[in-house]
Amino acid sequence: MYKYSIIFQGMKLIRRLLFPIAMLYGLILSIRNGLFNIKIFKGQHTSIPSIGIGNLSIGGTGKSIVVDYLISKYHTNQFIGVLSRGYGRKSSGFIMANSSSTALEIGDEPFQFLKKYPKIRVAVGEDRVKAAKKFLKIDSKINLLIFDDVMQYRWIIPNHLVLTTTYKSPFYDDFPFPYGSLREFAKGKQRSETILVTKCPSGISKKDRLDFENKCKLSSSQKIFFTKINYSKSIINHKEKVGFDKLKNEKIILVTGVANPKPLVEFLNSKNIIFNHLKYRDHYNFNKTSIKKIKNEAASSLILTTEKDYGRLSSFLKSDKLFYIPINLTFFSENEELVFNQRIESFIKVKS
Repeated sequence: MYKYSIIFQGMKLIRRLLFPIAMLYGLILSIRNGLFNIKIFKGQHTSIPSIGIGNLSIGGTGKSIVVDYLISKYHTNQFIGVLSRGYGRKSSGFIMANSSSTALEIGDEPFQFLKKYPKIRVAVGEDRVKAAKKFLKIDSKINLLIFDDVMQYRWIIPNHLVLTTTYKSPFYDDFPFPYGSLREFAKGKQRSETILVTKCPSGISKKDRLDFENKCKLSSSQKIFFTKINYSKSIINHKEKVGFDKLKNEKIILVTGVANPKPLVEFLNSKNIIFNHLKYRDHYNFNKTSIKKIKNEAASSLILTTEKDYGRLSSFLKSDKLFYIPINLTFFSENEELVFNQRIESFIKVKS
């Protein structure tokens, strides 16, 4: 007991030491934001309708799930372009993705979007202003741009900015890095038009929602929506689908390289699926060492991963035993989803 008390006290001391650093970091970002607010630094509006998805946290708030949802909603009647920084890629500069692009070249999330929706256009680039211009010059048919992870990139001003935050780790209870996990002070939320609360528990009550909304301290022009993750009833790969009822007697290795695998772990536990978990950091680029470890751990076991990780793993593990579980964003009612989409459309004025 004494040993754990010493560890706890040590952690508290480290946090106290990190607090001034976090304050300085937050202050620098506040000054930068202030320069944008008073137009000394000027962001540019896009020449076509655009939606920006971002967050205040370092990661794990479900941005890619929201991007996926928007693509699924509009790709049948819009020429969609998705522009991302391409975090974790082994390349740099502007790249227009094509059917032969890899996750290492363009990043795992852009790769996921392209493979799932082959008719959309996907590009990556650190300088989103230049990248957007190149993007639209290469393909002038694009009439809706979706910016992935653009909250802090203020040189671009999308028509509608959606801020994602998880229900269990809301931005209003957090603090800038390294004391907390925010990229800036929580007041940065005022730049967004819509707050999308992700990964909510299914049993959330109206009172819980109201309490959450009140703590967000939204302006009169902002609106908040609550969503949850819906997991597929089957796992899939390049060859087949397998229902969860057939997995209870299988030996399974779960491999994740995402910021927060906890919801997936909890879901598998709820299905009474037994598995060993190999956990890697977010956007982890699997190499020979990690692939060897996965193969040794798996042996003849089924390897289950996330849809995002599947794109990186499938190029190394060319096995019929490698599967992923699809997920999608769902609202708590059809009316809430309708209101959300009407709100998006009122800002970007897309054609139905």
